[in-house]
Amino acid sequence: MRADRLVSLVLLLRQRGRLTADTLARELEVSTRTVLRDIEALSAAGVPVYAERGRHGGFSLLPGFRTELTGLNHDEALALLTAGSGRGDQVFGLGSALASAMRKVVDALPDSHRVTVSDVSQRFLVEPETDLLSRRPVTEKVPDTTMIEIRRAVLTGHKLGIHYAATDRTPQWRTVDPIGLVTVRDRGYLLATRSGADRTYRLSRVLAAEELPEPAQRPDRADLDRVWRERCARFLSGDHMAVLVRVRPERREDLLSTAVAVRAEEPGADGWLRLEVTFQDLRHAEWALWQLGTDAEALTPRSLRTSLRDRAAAMAGRYRDPP
Repeated sequence: MRADRLVSLVLLLRQRGRLTADTLARELEVSTRTVLRDIEALSAAGVPVYAERGRHGGFSLLPGFRTELTGLNHDEALALLTAGSGRGDQVFGLGSALASAMRKVVDALPDSHRVTVSDVSQRFLVEPETDLLSRRPVTEKVPDTTMIEIRRAVLTGHKLGIHYAATDRTPQWRTVDPIGLVTVRDRGYLLATRSGADRTYRLSRVLAAEELPEPAQRPDRADLDRVWRERCARFLSGDHMAVLVRVRPERREDLLSTAVAVRAEEPGADGWLRLEVTFQDLRHAEWALWQLGTDAEALTPRSLRTSLRDRAAAMAGRYRDPP
């Protein structure tokens, strides 16, 4: 790990010029003392890094020094940098690794390309933290120690012990055979089997994890895209409520953000959209449609219309002017 950190330190100095020890410590997520020891190690190894004292001082490399990392053309590096400009720190706990990789990608380019590709961070913005309505995404955090154990078991093919908190149940330890990891709309899932049966676990509900020494019972190769599609199909075929909704076009995304799935969609003669969506149950459907107010109308089932009507009547009665 220290070797990777030393490479990252050199790349930071190459790409940003003079940096203070405090800045380097923040970027590398280590202490200032560790940075100073690394600087000494680089100097002893012949890397031309030197210190400039004073108020605006810091550490720099001699002009013209560069490491040799080859094999990427301009468009390949551009694609990687664009992908990495999103909220990559939320993907399976790989934030630090992604930042280090991006520095190496930039340094691998010829001088003629480096300036234009580095401009990606200023010109391309992928999945910002808020949208035009100032809504922040719901971010699900998984402790780094837990994520490391899960990642390691998935990659080594070992069994995995997880302390899992299923909905409305007491957390329990269980042993699973990990197949792979999937992320969808900032939500992470562990695909696994347990006693031969397919299981899908929400990463945010894993309270702790431990890689076990026993080999996992799983195929040598996995088509995660196919496995995920099959599990989604089984999930949607379960006991869900189908709802026919009439909604204003500008509120379509708000509706879809709360629904489990969309089964059909078509424009209506009145300029509104008609969608057949599914919700977990009546309570979920009522809550989702209530958020949209008069911008949406549940056409079926009747039980949902009755529930929304009764709720609206109760709300109107609560706010009726006092006598």
